[in-house]
Amino acid sequence: MNVDVAVIPCAGAGTRMRPATRIVPKPLIPVIDRPVIQYVVEEAVEAGIAEIVLVVDQRPGDPVLSHFTVGEPIPGLEGVTFTKVIQDEPRGLGDAVLCARHAVGDRPFLCMLSDMFPRPGRSYTPRLISAFAGRAVLAVQEMPDEYLTRWGFVVTAGRRRNGIVEVIGAVEKPGADAPSNLGLPGRYIFTPEVFELLAAQEPGHGGEIQLTDAIDTLAHRDGASGVIVGDDLFDTGIPAGLLEATAAMGLARPDLADQFRRALARMLDE
Repeated sequence: MNVDVAVIPCAGAGTRMRPATRIVPKPLIPVIDRPVIQYVVEEAVEAGIAEIVLVVDQRPGDPVLSHFTVGEPIPGLEGVTFTKVIQDEPRGLGDAVLCARHAVGDRPFLCMLSDMFPRPGRSYTPRLISAFAGRAVLAVQEMPDEYLTRWGFVVTAGRRRNGIVEVIGAVEKPGADAPSNLGLPGRYIFTPEVFELLAAQEPGHGGEIQLTDAIDTLAHRDGASGVIVGDDLFDTGIPAGLLEATAAMGLARPDLADQFRRALARMLDE
C-alpha cells in the first residue's frame, strides 16, 4: 500500500515556548533561516510524500499555510499540494488528527508532529513507510526516565527483530508505571480506521483526546509495528530542544559549519 499523504498537526498553543509564541505560531519558530515546519515538510517530501495536510488553529492570516503557498515556490517543494484544515479548539493531539479525516479520506497516511525536528541527514521516515503493510507503524525510541511524564510509551510483546518490535498497547504519560522504555517520538503511519477510533474516543490524560489512546486501541485490536529509532529528533517545543536543533543544523550546513565551530570553541574557552 502506498503512502502519499502526510498529516502535520500545527495547532498547538506552544505554551512551553512563551513569550516567543504569543504571536508567532510554534511551527514558524526558525532553526537558523527556515521555520521548523519547513524542515518537517521537507522530510516528508524526501520520503515520497506529495500531499501535505496542515492542521492549524483559527489564527488570522493563515501564517503556517501562507509560508508554503504565498510568493515564489520553495525550492524542492514546487510539486507539493498543501491542504489546510482547522482545529477550532485545542482538544488534544488526537482531535487534531481527527480534523484531517475528510482531507485524507480512505487512504493510509503519515502523521508527523510539527515540533519534532529531524537531525540533518538522519530521517527515519522512509523506514516507517517501508515497514507499512496494512496496519499501524510507529516510530519508537528508547527514552530516559525524565520523559515518562512527557511522552506516550508503548507496550511490547516478543523479541526485537531487524529493529522492529511488536506493539500491543500504549499509555500516555505513564510516569513510574511505564510499560517499557520505548516512547513515541512523533512519527507514525496510520490506516484510516484510526479516525473512527478518535471520533468515538472519550477524553483521556489532561482531559484531551489523546492520540496515544487510539494507538492503544489499534494495537490491542490489530497489533502494530514499532520501528526502533535513534535519538534523531529534537523537540523544538521546548527551549533546550530548539537549541539542540539549531546547533545540529549549524554543524551540518557546509556554509556555516566552520564559522560555527570556531564560535563554539571560543565560547567554550571563555
